Amino acid sequence: MRRALKWSAGLFAGYLYITYQVLTNGFLIRIDRELNNLEHPRFTGTVGFIVRRLDDLGLRSVSGISLLIVALYISKRFKTWRPINLGLLSFISLNVVVGAFKYGLGRTKPRDGLDILHAGGMSYPSGHASNAIFIWGVVAYLIYRYAHVDRYNGRLASAGVGLLSLTVCVVSLLRNTHWFLDLFGGLLLGGALLVLIIAIDRFFPSDSQLH
Repeated sequence: MRRALKWSAGLFAGYLYITYQVLTNGFLIRIDRELNNLEHPRFTGTVGFIVRRLDDLGLRSVSGISLLIVALYISKRFKTWRPINLGLLSFISLNVVVGAFKYGLGRTKPRDGLDILHAGGMSYPSGHASNAIFIWGVVAYLIYRYAHVDRYNGRLASAGVGLLSLTVCVVSLLRNTHWFLDLFGGLLLGGALLVLIIAIDRFFPSDSQLH
């Protein structure tokens, strides 16, 4: 528990540093400007459809429904409310924390052509990035905890969540829907919440958890 809390605190500290860079127009903002000045490809047809669906993996509706289905199945299979409670706690905490920062900073999106804070924007931190690593991470964790998954397959699942999160971020950059620091900050914040939720669940285990 102590080690997990240190990891969660470290990730959150990293997120706060990125937030500080955004607030103070720090040197890391150059990355946002340089990437935004690049020519962004236009995806059409089948390729465009696939790219948009990959981007949708970071949507709260897609990840949230997937989490609900997995939590309901596991709860019914093992006759415990624990997965549902954990899923609800994860979904609510993500929306409250990310939403608070989004409304508080109000950063505009790169497609607006201006990088302005407190202007009613919803760009920082990226909800897509946070959702991808946090909600899909909880989905993988629930399966690992209840489905007799060995450590090797558990690591594969973790790698899969990492690859999914990276894919969402790359697609967002290509489509110019988020600044780079939006995505990086979202990953750090989502990662901090994921480690914290897992630490809490493992510190207070239930009889139905088999690992």
